Order: sequence, then structure tokens, then C-alpha cells
Amino acid sequence: MSTALDSGSVRRTRPARTTRPARRGTETASKVVVNAVLGLMALYTLIPLWWLFVSATKGSGYLYTGAPLWFSHFDLIANVKTVFSHDGGVFATWLGNSALYSLVGASVSTLLSATAGYALSKFAFRGRESVFNVILASVLIPAPMFALPLFLLMAKLNLTDSYWSVLLPSCVSPFGVYLCRIFAAASVPDELLEAARLDGAGERRTFFGIALPLMGPALVTVFLFQFVSIWNNYLLPSLMLNTPSRLPVTVGLVQWRSEFANGVPPLLPITGALLSLIPLVVAFISLQRFWRKGLTSGAVK
Repeated sequence: MSTALDSGSVRRTRPARTTRPARRGTETASKVVVNAVLGLMALYTLIPLWWLFVSATKGSGYLYTGAPLWFSHFDLIANVKTVFSHDGGVFATWLGNSALYSLVGASVSTLLSATAGYALSKFAFRGRESVFNVILASVLIPAPMFALPLFLLMAKLNLTDSYWSVLLPSCVSPFGVYLCRIFAAASVPDELLEAARLDGAGERRTFFGIALPLMGPALVTVFLFQFVSIWNNYLLPSLMLNTPSRLPVTVGLVQWRSEFANGVPPLLPITGALLSLIPLVVAFISLQRFWRKGLTSGAVK
């Protein structure tokens, strides 16, 4: 009985913990700092986009008057009509070229990346790690460093100033191969492949019928990354192409920007830049669900 009383008195006289309020205060301060940094980063990203949208809605001659981040003399529809009618409607051609380069390049690149990543993940062959290390090393090299060698190669093949000079380099993505290898290792079980082979399925059928559907969300991620990269690419098409009817929208808008001294209204490239963002926004919104799944499947191995 005395033991029970002693233990009860010990429990009653145990000092209260004083570290919880301090820890709670530290967690609150950390959250405030993190949210403040994220808010600044969001403002840094969104303010230029907001300025672009506001500027594209202003009437001709009012770009540099009034508040730079608020609406005045709203005339967006007239600006859009001017963009599509200027210089014989070449802006629509530029958009079509960008869509061609991005869709074809991203689709072919995704398929090639899936094939290469699946092979590097599921097949054991001599030199596999060496091949993967070379691909990984090419990811670390900045893309502009490939521009001049690609130009010399295309010039040797007499492909400069053609659609192929932009499409062929766009069909290769070392980063996509790297991602697909990770995704294939994470989402395609080896047991399932062995069961398919025991049932008599060939490697082609196993890949297209079993592995590729399992890698679907990850492939959307690779497609989206490559689509955005090709759409925003400026250096490669500016080196390869000279004919205005083959230019993508990025190079065309820069040409309009450089023609300010020749009388081109400044609202033309601004409104054109706003219109060129619409396909990217549509792609992100429509593929957002699959993109998130792809990132999650690649993060768990």
C-alpha cells in the first residue's frame, strides 16, 4: 500500500513539461517563414504574367500610361484581331508550327524514352550501366551547348531551314529516358512480366500490352515536360530556320520585338506572347491529374 501511495505521490509531484510551448512557438515561426518565402516566390512568378495580361488588354498608345498593373482603355479583342491579321496572318502559321514541333516531338520522344527506359530497367545486358551513365551525363550538359553541333550536323545532311531540322533533335530527350527508367522500375513488377512471358507473350506484346499501360501516368509527365520544352525553345529553331513560314511562335515574336524601330506596334508581341501561353495552360490543366500520378509513382521505388 505504501508503494502505491509512493507511486501516486510521484505521479502527482512530477513537474509539468515546459518544452511544448517552446516547440509550438518554433513550429509556428517555421510555418510563417516558409509561407512567407512561398508567397514571395508566387509573387515573383505571377506578377510578370499579370503585367502581360493587363498590358495585352490596353488600347494602342496607352501601354505606358496609367497604372502598369491595372486595366485602362480595355481593347483586348482589337489587339487579338491585329495580331492575327498583321503581316498576312503569319502569327497563326507560327502557332501551327509550334504545335507541330511540340506535339510530334513530344509524342515521339515519349515513346522512345519509354522504350529506352524500360529496356534499361528490365533487361540485364553488358554495358547497361555505362549506357545509362552516358545518358545521365548528357542530362547534366546545358541544352544550348548542343545547338552548334546540331546545326553543323543538319548542315552536313542538307536539312537546315526545314521542319526536320527542328523535329529530329526534339525527338530525343535524355531526361525523359532517365525518368522512364525510374518509372519502369517503380510501376512495372518483374513478376507480372515473367507471368506474361510464361503465357507465351513476346517482348513486343509484353511491352505494349502490359508495361506501357502501367507507365501511363509517368509517360504523361514526360510528354508534358517535353512539350513545354519544345514549345519554349528559341535557340535551336532560330539557328536552323530562315523561312518565316517555318518559324515557331517564340522566334516570330522575337522578330516582331526587334522590329519596333521599323514601326511595329509594341502591343503586337505582348498580345502574341499572351496568346502563346494559352496552349501551355490548357495542356497543364487537362493533364494535371495524370501528371500528379506520374510524379508520385516516380517518387516511390
